Parts: sequence; C-alpha cells; structure tokens
Amino acid sequence: MRIACPQCEWEPTASARWTCRCGHAWNTFDTGGKCPKCQTVWRDTQCLACTRWSKHHDWYRDLPPVDALLEETEAAA
Repeated sequence: MRIACPQCEWEPTASARWTCRCGHAWNTFDTGGKCPKCQTVWRDTQCLACTRWSKHHDWYRDLPPVDALLEETEAAA
C-alpha cells in the first residue's frame, strides 16, 4: 500500500514518528492513526515534511475517497 501526504506527496519511512498529546511517539500508519498508548484516534495527520494537516484516510493512496465509501454504504442500505 502506498502512503503519501495528500499535500506534498512526501512518503513516510517506517522510522517516521508522530507524537500524541499523551507524549507517546509511534508511526501513525502502523495503527491507522490510533495511539497505541492512550487509544486516541487521530482523524487528521500532520505531514512531517510540509507540516500541513490532512485527513488520515487521504494518505492511503490505494483506498477510495471517504465520500465514495459513504455513497456505497448508503446505496446498500
């Protein structure tokens, strides 16, 4: 799966680390944006290269946009 910043296309390495408000540092893409220490779910992720924030889901380049997922769910209901 390709992971890249939606703003600048920076691709994080396995050693990249984000810090939660609880102080824990980890690779947010290893857990889908959920801090393994305090269980906070980060819906937005800040790029370590350009410092801009984007929806966490939008970093996963091989996934459909969230709007498309909602439309599919509503159509199935």
